[in-house]
Order: sequence, then C-alpha cells, then structure tokens
Amino acid sequence: MPRQLREVVFVDGVRTPFGKAKGQYAETRADDLVIKCIRDLMRRNPSLPPERVDEVAIAATTQIGDQGLTIGRTAALLAGLPQSVPGFAIDRMCAGAMTAVTTTASGIAFGAYDVAIAGGVEHMGRHPMGEGVDPNPRIMSERVVDPDALVMGKTAENLHDRYPSITRDRVDAYAVRSQQKTAAAYDAGVIQRDLVPVATRSEQEGWGLALSDEPMRPGTTLESLGSLKTPFRSHGKVTAGNAAGINDGATAALLADEETARELGLPVRMRLVAYSFMGVEPEVMGAGPIPATEKALRQAGLGIDDIGAFEVNEAFAVQVLAFLEHFGIADDDARVNPYGGAIAMGHPLASSGVRLMTQLARQFEERPEVRYGLTTMCIGIGMGGTVIWENPHHTGSTDEKGDA
Repeated sequence: MPRQLREVVFVDGVRTPFGKAKGQYAETRADDLVIKCIRDLMRRNPSLPPERVDEVAIAATTQIGDQGLTIGRTAALLAGLPQSVPGFAIDRMCAGAMTAVTTTASGIAFGAYDVAIAGGVEHMGRHPMGEGVDPNPRIMSERVVDPDALVMGKTAENLHDRYPSITRDRVDAYAVRSQQKTAAAYDAGVIQRDLVPVATRSEQEGWGLALSDEPMRPGTTLESLGSLKTPFRSHGKVTAGNAAGINDGATAALLADEETARELGLPVRMRLVAYSFMGVEPEVMGAGPIPATEKALRQAGLGIDDIGAFEVNEAFAVQVLAFLEHFGIADDDARVNPYGGAIAMGHPLASSGVRLMTQLARQFEERPEVRYGLTTMCIGIGMGGTVIWENPHHTGSTDEKGDA
C-alpha cells in the first residue's frame, strides 16, 4: 500500500556566534562547536527524551581533521546522546546544513524517523575551502567547467556581467544595509535568542566567551566600502565589504513529524512545504537560487507574490540582488533579510542553511500575517537550493504559538 507522507516541522534551531577565520575560534575544535549546538538544542527542549532522536546529520564542506570522522555520529556521541542514536556526515558545500535538513526531513515524511537533528559546521580558519582536494584534471582539460568556477569571487564578478544593471554602488549600498539591519537586530535582542555562548581559549588572551558574531562592522559606510580593492578582477565590483568573509561556526536544528512534536510538547515553529536544488553554469554559481526557487514554487503551487518573508544567504551582494531583480523585488524590500545576513554575520559555508531557517522562524513569530516564507542560497560548483516553509502562527490558524 502507498505510504501517506507526514507533515514535517521545524521545532528549534540554534547556532554558535560566527567567528572570523583565525579569530575567536582559532584554538577551538570544529566538532566542539557542533557538540555545543546539539547540547543546547536538547537543553532548550527538555520534553524531548534523548533516545527519541532518530538521526543526526551534520554537514561540513571540508571533511578533514576535526570536521571528519563521520562528524554526525561522533558529535552525537560526544554531545551525550545515547549510543543507539546514529549519525552521518554530508557535503553540498554552502548548502550542507540545508541539505542535512531536507534529507532528514524526507526521512521524517516517509516515516523512517520521528525526530532528527540536522546542522553543519565550518572551521575555515583551520580548514580552508579546498584543503586536501584533488580535482580531476579532466574538469579543466575537457572544459567541463570554466576555471572561474573554482574561485567563488570570480563567479560573483561573472554574475555582475550577466546583470550589468547591478552596479558597484548598488552592491555596496546593499552591504551597508546588511550591516545596519544586523546591528539593529542585535540591539532589539532578536539574534541573541538563538545563539549558543561558546567558551574560547587563546594562549595570548586566555579564556574568553564568544557571545556575538565577530565579523560585524556596524560602522560601515558607502565611503569606506568605496575605497576597497576588487581582488578578483581589475576594476571589478566584488570586494571584501560586499561579500561574506572567511568564517568559523556551527548550527543545529531540531526537526520532527508534527504529530510527534505535539505528543512530546515540542513547539511547531515552521512547517515544511517544498524544497528544490538546481544546477546552473558553475562559473555563475550565484544565479543558482533563481531556478531552485522557481522549481520549489511550482512544486508548492505558489507564486513569488505568495512569499511574505525571505531569508536569502548573502554570499555576495550581487547574488542577492540578481535574485531580487529576477523576481521583480526591490533591493530594500522589507520582506528580505530583515535581521541582516551573511555580509555582516559571516558565512561558515556548510553551517549557514540552518541560520537562515532559524531567522525565518523568528520572522514568522513576529509576523503572523505572513503565511509562507523561504530560505535560499547559492552553492559552489554551480547550484542553488530553496526551501519553502509555512507559518503555523499565520493569522486564522488554529495552532498555538510555540515558545522557544
């Protein structure tokens, strides 16, 4: 008999503060960042018996050293989950955590799991993107991809070529707004609610406590950004100021079947509606969110005007603006990244997908008039990923608002 798919819900999400490469986490292990997130998820949801967790999926782009050894399993054990709880590692570059969520969500919908933990980690200060990689020489010799595809900044410059209307002034103005919105969100106490404080240690400075995102530059101005060099192309448009940095950090989310969440008294903060991953030319990987969103909308039977809240990863300002321009959305639309984004907070590759989801869940709680929202991001080697969510607190819904 055919199976009846079950409703998948986002119960909770946490993350460490994001750090600069060789910054506050220079002497902190990557797996310890994940362990901290898993432990805090369990602490925040005491009605969930640890043995009810059916799977732990943790993503890392560079699966080496303290990000290797099937980190989903080892982090689960070190976090104190029972030995009966399995785990695995996953890699889809920037969309690692997003893929960990969609993969375990599919298992929940199918009935293989009732409860799962999904997240990601990237310690780019210790493991630079591409460390230990040995690309097949055929990739270049047979022109499978343009050489620019292996340098993310060059792909962003190529995207500028596709969208000549997206000028240096526009991307710099977007970057300034990202910094300002992130600072305002911190001032309002929005971001801190889902941050896990992390004890840090430095031989020079001793013990410390990471409480906020290290990459933030709230005093950023158009003038200061205008003076930055364009390292990927002479007289280009992509700078360190209008792109995410090289960062360290981890995330984790708790997902469940809706009936199980109700049974265990867990909050229902979002319902999964649809998700899609699509490929594009690798040399313009920043265009990936566009076809991924179009496909996810078709799957959901929705149009872009049905989406009332957006969390778009800010790998590069041009990537966000290309997405907005394609869908006819203004650069400063209030529905998009109201708490800021990766240009200010940081983008530790495989961890970022869950950060987007956690912030969307906060948008839903604050905006009951919104029914649908989406999280979307570009992905290295020419891909995009989009997940559409429904707000259980939507006006007219009979659901009770969950506390987190």
